[in-house]
Amino acid sequence: MQLTCHADANATLCALIQPLATRPGPVDTHLPQVQVLSWSHYVASSPQIYEPSLMILAQGSKLARLGPRTLEYGAGHYLVQALSVPFMCETFATEDEPLLGVSVAIDRTVLSELVQSMGLGAGQVVAAQTPESMTSAALDAPMRESVERLLRCLHDPLESRVMGAARVREVLYVALRGPQAGVLRALVEQQGHFARIAAALSHLREHYAEPLSVEALAGRANMSTSTFHEHFKRCTLLSPIQYLKRLRLLKAQQMLIGEGLGVAQVAHRVGYQSTSQFSREYKRHFERSPGREQAYL
Repeated sequence: MQLTCHADANATLCALIQPLATRPGPVDTHLPQVQVLSWSHYVASSPQIYEPSLMILAQGSKLARLGPRTLEYGAGHYLVQALSVPFMCETFATEDEPLLGVSVAIDRTVLSELVQSMGLGAGQVVAAQTPESMTSAALDAPMRESVERLLRCLHDPLESRVMGAARVREVLYVALRGPQAGVLRALVEQQGHFARIAAALSHLREHYAEPLSVEALAGRANMSTSTFHEHFKRCTLLSPIQYLKRLRLLKAQQMLIGEGLGVAQVAHRVGYQSTSQFSREYKRHFERSPGREQAYL
């Protein structure tokens, strides 16, 4: 009986997502914090990077590999992507059962307000160990119902405009009461290393084309260079220089595919001074040259 209920609930989510998924891949909605996702075929393992978000799947499944960790999540589960960390992602979907999901951005300002309102800040210490940056959890009834309300809202432009922010806030609130609350709280624990690294990653995402100074990043995080480097690598499994390189290459791939720009133009826009160096590193990372990228669309 419980399996039937879960299947029916997933079917409801699918029915709400499908009309919004007007093309394969991520699709924007009336709310800038929310995207719906759909794929109708298998997608081989490839480098990805997600913004901090909750990724809820109603159908299909994904396999994420982050360093030595492998994380599988599928229909009836949601992924907590607390940090913007590069990882390998494999998608399982068919035309008969396409992958259908919804992504809700994690707004640290809203998250902080919720933590304070819920009384989770003062007098409660977040674990000193760096939380896992990617974790998944089963959709329980409160989370499923809040996601349903959000999706129903997206079908009505007026309701999205009036109630959308409240629906997104509700999803984050429910997540803060769920099994992955610790990693979300750690994002806004201002004295914690995890929150400081999250702020550094946000700065890198906004300024990835600019020259990087690890010392300056450490200073922004109010940490010594050695401590910053240690915790950065613990969170992302990469050094700051390695992270920046992967971020630039992933941004370059998006520009090559989505904007149809030339290789030299893209190399310059993502911060490379040398087009040949960009091409070598791109081919090493994606196993194809940037000039051939559009042939794989």
